[in-house]
Amino acid sequence: MAQLLTEAEIQESTKVLSGWTVEGSKLEITRTFKDFIQAIEFVNKLVEPAESAGHHPDIEISYNKVKITLTTHDAGGLTQADFDLAQAISQIN
Repeated sequence: MAQLLTEAEIQESTKVLSGWTVEGSKLEITRTFKDFIQAIEFVNKLVEPAESAGHHPDIEISYNKVKITLTTHDAGGLTQADFDLAQAISQIN
């Protein structure tokens, strides 16, 4: 099982992620696009990095907004895997 990060590690890791916030035991970001089609195209781009990492985000789509939530469910909170995937997602346009 993945190792939970300490509060200090979470705060330090969050500093390098633009737009991401920590909400309880979850890491979240909401991205806004021109329209629904662009939002879905973005979601489709999440498949490869998530599958490669073996770590999958929770995704909510509301027309042109995509909310991504990361947490390591089996560990019960945030692990390095969440921050690694957040970093990869941040690189996707």
